[in-house]
Amino acid sequence: MAGNYTLTIIKPDAFGAAKAGKIIALLEEKGFTVKAARVLHLTQQQAGEFYAVHRERPFYKELVSFMTSGPCMPMVLEKASAVSALRDAIGATDPAEAAAGTVRKLYAESKGRNAIHASDSDENATREAGFFFAETDLIFG
Repeated sequence: MAGNYTLTIIKPDAFGAAKAGKIIALLEEKGFTVKAARVLHLTQQQAGEFYAVHRERPFYKELVSFMTSGPCMPMVLEKASAVSALRDAIGATDPAEAAAGTVRKLYAESKGRNAIHASDSDENATREAGFFFAETDLIFG
C-alpha cells in the first residue's frame, strides 16, 4: 500500500454539513481515486484508539469528543506520492492559514473543526487504513 495509497477521514463537521460530496469531488479533481469508503459513527473507544498517538496532548479529549459527535467517512485514496499529495490538497490544519483551493480553506470551520484527517506518513497510512478496512475491502489494480 505504501507510496500510492493514503487514508483520509471526512470528519463529522464536514459530513454533517453535507460537504462530503464536494470534498470527494475536489480530491478527484486533484487526481485521487477512491479505493475504499464507508460511513460510520465512531464510538469513544474507537476514536480513542485511533487517536491514541495524541493521548498525552492537551487536545486529545476534545478531539475524541469531536470525532464521536456524528458520522464520519474514512476513505483509502490512490495517487502517486499519495500521503504528501493529500496533505497538500487539504491544506494547513488552521483554515485561516490554508492555501486557497484546499479542502480546509474551502470547507473547514476552524482549527479544531477542520473537515478532514490525512495520514502523515506511509506507515501511518497503512496502519490507519487497516483500522477501518480489511484488506478484502480494498480495491487495488
